[in-house]
Amino acid sequence: MRVTPQTASWSTLVRELSLDVRQQVEIVETTKLDDCYRVCRDIAKTHSKTFYLSSLFLAPEKRRAIWAVYAFCRTSDDIVDQMTPPAERLAAIDAWEAQLLASYSGDTRDPIYTAFADAAQRFSIPIGPALALLRGARKDITITRYATNEELREYCYLVASTVGLLTSPIFGYLTDDALEYGVALGRAMQMTNILRDVGEDARMGRIYLPLEDLHRFGYTESSIFESMIDEPFVNLMQFQIDRTRKMYAEAEPGIAMLAPESRYTVKLALTLYRRILSAIEANGYDVYSKRAYVPFRAKMLSAMTVAFSRV
Repeated sequence: MRVTPQTASWSTLVRELSLDVRQQVEIVETTKLDDCYRVCRDIAKTHSKTFYLSSLFLAPEKRRAIWAVYAFCRTSDDIVDQMTPPAERLAAIDAWEAQLLASYSGDTRDPIYTAFADAAQRFSIPIGPALALLRGARKDITITRYATNEELREYCYLVASTVGLLTSPIFGYLTDDALEYGVALGRAMQMTNILRDVGEDARMGRIYLPLEDLHRFGYTESSIFESMIDEPFVNLMQFQIDRTRKMYAEAEPGIAMLAPESRYTVKLALTLYRRILSAIEANGYDVYSKRAYVPFRAKMLSAMTVAFSRV
């Protein structure tokens, strides 16, 4: 402080003291916010190494905001996957949604929502896609089968394309057309998750592959629960993989519509996720006892390849 009671009026001293207090409060609040973002970072780093690696190439402020969105989405998914009665999980989603609504009104108590609300304010993230994502989460609790590909596409929109709509304001985009490409990329990534996790989902009583496609290739629901890998299953999986690769191809042109500083991150995420499909093939389509993933060295090679390509 530059003044003392002997050299300044009491009013000046009070103003200086008030300024010091406000600065101290701001420091405390900033530290608290940093801690909340670190919670989100740790969730991303633990649960999705591919997503986390891609995020590291963003500017710090955007990187933190992406972690906050991921933590919100991941926690929603974790609520769904709890081994508790459906009614309890639905109630938990309702409570999580109530916190979401409160956070957009400035009332945040959970560290994830503290970070998410800050990111939403900084980047004008709309609440609509977040609410839609929670509608998709409720589907995971109440629906265990999808009869057609169109039904599955709608589900993928709710739980994944909405993520593209939440992150697009953070990445920045040059034209509104970029949003539709973000929707397409979300669907492609979710389909990749579905194909990788067929066995894991079956153990939870869920089948996401469209029943019309199972019938088309002569593969049954009981075969999924028996972890059967036969010619019909291989043909079914290859059909789904080819379909998903087309989704990535449809989404890729949208990268050029993003802000230049964000294109590399999205291109890398697309490239790494698409390589999971190749890993499924390399595992002989065994998605029951093997988890398809991209090894670290392959990720680094992809990172360098994308860096030297035109993004």
